[in-house]
Amino acid sequence: MAGTLYLVATPIGNLDDMPPRVAATFGAADFVAAEDTRVTLRLLNHLGLKKPLVSYYEHALHHGAAILARIEAGEDCALCSDAGMPCISDPGEQIVAEALARGIRVVPVPGASACVTALAVSGQKTGRFVFEGFLPVPKKERRARLEALAREERTVLLYEAPHKLRATLGDLCAVCGADRSVTLCRELTKLHEEICKTTLGQALARYEAEDPRGEFVLVLAGADAPEPQEAAPTLDQAVQAARLLMEGGMPPSAAARQAAAGTPYRKGEIYRALLRQQDPPAE
Repeated sequence: MAGTLYLVATPIGNLDDMPPRVAATFGAADFVAAEDTRVTLRLLNHLGLKKPLVSYYEHALHHGAAILARIEAGEDCALCSDAGMPCISDPGEQIVAEALARGIRVVPVPGASACVTALAVSGQKTGRFVFEGFLPVPKKERRARLEALAREERTVLLYEAPHKLRATLGDLCAVCGADRSVTLCRELTKLHEEICKTTLGQALARYEAEDPRGEFVLVLAGADAPEPQEAAPTLDQAVQAARLLMEGGMPPSAAARQAAAGTPYRKGEIYRALLRQQDPPAE
């Protein structure tokens, strides 16, 4: 009988946030699949547990075949990332997709997630949001993604490493404008936790003057919705406007020209429609 794949959330910084069920799941699992075995080993040592560890980062490149084979053979696996909920901006998503395709039971053991924690504390709108993770590195792909985010009306969540923060803030300023609101959440739940709601321009100025430290979640306000535009007049409405001008004494050609201004119709279209609508001559 096949085992179970448990997706185990780990604390994002403060070990006091460890849910009892997380510790129990690690204790009951036959082996642990970790994003970085060195990080997870420290966590298991904190819990007083000794478990076989396998790095799923390498295996995920091959769809987690080795891990899934062990589960199909009857072993229970606790899969975790370095911090937070696994499979979110994380190669574990490939293992989960393949596990479900094979009919393996997948059970979430939820806990903290840096992106949702940052959103809750950001002071930005939370009703609709989009998680972008890390921005692409290749310039062409990055530029296309940034241009799309500049138009995004939902709140945007981004992850960024300290050594790339200045460049990312500069790019966001260029496409979104320096006045766009952003909340920078640094080292969430850790000793030097900081939540700063500001603007892109002010954030860039700050980190041009000081070195960024720690991992960041950027919570970017969505773009303002475009102003609703009035519907273009119909041809009949444009012709009616020309008729009113003619009733005021304007020649048909000039009336058609003026009525065409600001509409999708040409002067000639309106002029011909005027001629077609003229009353037939009396017999």
